[in-house]
Amino acid sequence: MATTILSKKERKQIKDALWDNNPVTFQILGICSALAVTVQLKTALVMAISLTFVVSMSNVVISILRNKIPSKIRIIVQLSVISSLVILADQFLKAYMYDVSKQLSVFVGLIITNCIVMGRAEAYAMANPPWKSFIDGLGNGLGYSSVLILVATAREILGSGTLLGFPVVPQFLYDIGYVNCGMMVLAPGAFFLLGIIIWVQRAISGYTESN
Repeated sequence: MATTILSKKERKQIKDALWDNNPVTFQILGICSALAVTVQLKTALVMAISLTFVVSMSNVVISILRNKIPSKIRIIVQLSVISSLVILADQFLKAYMYDVSKQLSVFVGLIITNCIVMGRAEAYAMANPPWKSFIDGLGNGLGYSSVLILVATAREILGSGTLLGFPVVPQFLYDIGYVNCGMMVLAPGAFFLLGIIIWVQRAISGYTESN
C-alpha cells in the first residue's frame, strides 16, 4: 500500500485550520491585512505566501528551541525569530518582486505583529515537536491564504473587472451599461466580503456561540 507524506491526523490538522478552525473566519485573526492587501489578487497571493512561510518556519524554529527558552523571555525570543524570518521574506521580495513589494508597503513587515503567527508560536510550537509545529503553521497559513485569495478575487473582478491584471469582464457588458463596483477597491468592500465569507462558513459548519 502506498505511503503518504502526511498521516491521517496531520491531514485533519490542516483541514481543521482551513475550515472548522480557520484563523480568519473562526478565530477572527489577521483581519487588518485581509482588508488592506486584497485589492488585487497578485498582492494577496504574495502576502499569503509570505505569511505561510513565516508562520510555518517560525513554528519549527521555536519548537526546536522550546526546551531551551526561559519562560520569562519566551515572547522576546519568539518575536526575534519571527522578525528575522519576516526580514528575510521582505528582503527577498524587494530583491526579486520589487513592484509587488512597493504595493504591499508596510504590511509584510507587519507580519511580525500578526496574531496568527504569534498565537501559533505561543499556543502550539512551545508545546509540540518540530514536525507537528510545521504542520500546524502550514495549516493556519493555508487557512489565512484561502480567505485572502477569495476576498482578493472577488474585489479585483468586481472592482476592476480584471483578474491578475487581465480583463475578465466581457466588453459587451460595459457596452450595455455595466460599471465596476467602486466600493470594492476601498476597505469597506473588503470588510463586507469578509463578513459574507464568515457568515457563509459558519452557516455551513453549523457554528453557534454555544459551540
